[in-house]
Order: sequence, then structure tokens, then C-alpha cells
Amino acid sequence: MGINGIGTAAYPLTGYTARKTGRNAESGAVGFMETVEEKAAQGKAADQDEKAFEMVGRGAPQDVKDAWMEAAKEVNANGMGIRGNGMMGHISQMMVQRLNKMLKGETENNDILGNTVESAIRATKKALYDLEHPLVYTPRSIEVQQARTKEGEFYRAFLGKLEKL
Repeated sequence: MGINGIGTAAYPLTGYTARKTGRNAESGAVGFMETVEEKAAQGKAADQDEKAFEMVGRGAPQDVKDAWMEAAKEVNANGMGIRGNGMMGHISQMMVQRLNKMLKGETENNDILGNTVESAIRATKKALYDLEHPLVYTPRSIEVQQARTKEGEFYRAFLGKLEKL
């Protein structure tokens, strides 16, 4: 008997696999894996939201950070347009503000939100205004239009939370 004959003589592989799969489904293993994947995705989103905040609000008070994180969780988006995979769907208005500071030579401090609640409100209002009133009309794909809509939802939610502080 050769190596190929082992396992096939007494135990048909397909029957064993089918019984094993049936037991896993009955035991709830599938539900467990779905829960683990969901928790991992939530953790990844929170990490992306925190990274996005650090890009524009490193010196902001904890209240501002908390408002950012709550708004990001509520809207399922953040003000930098960073997605779960780290890619941006478009250049967000806060990213534009950050890039404008860099172009003016302010390379050491890219903190858009400032170090007070009031400065964060001003920056968010400016981003929302610029989003809603573009200087030049540019045709956009459906995906970019959806991303800009989501960005506006985030700014409104974030602004609402900041104004309550």
C-alpha cells in the first residue's frame, strides 16, 4: 500500500469533512468568527480615526479629540477622508488646510484644529464652508460625491459636539 492509499481506505475524506463542517455550524463557531471579524473592523476604524485626528489636531485638548472620535463613530467617517484600508477617497478640506500651511512654509506645525475648542470650531467651520462653496466647479465621480457628502456629515456632527463643549 502506498502513501496515497492512507486515509482513503477506511475513512472517506469527503464524509469526514462534511460531518466536521456540520458540527462547527451547530456549535456556533461561525457566529464566533463573524463576531471576531466585526470587532477587528471596529478596532481598525477607531485606529484610522485616531490617526486622522493626530494629523490635524495633535495639540488639541482632550475634549476636542473626544468630540472627533464620537463624530467619527457616529457618522462612520472622519474629517481626513481616511478609510479602514488607509486610503482616501478624495482630498478632504482639512487636508487642504494642512497642505496650505505646508505651502506657506509652516512645516513644523500642521495642527489645523489648534489648541482650544474655539480654534477647532473655526477650523471646522472653514472646512465645512469650503466644502459647500468650492472656488471652481470640478466634475466629480459618484464615489467622490459620496465621499464629500460623508465628509460634510462628519464636519456637521463634529461641529455640533464642539459647540456643546
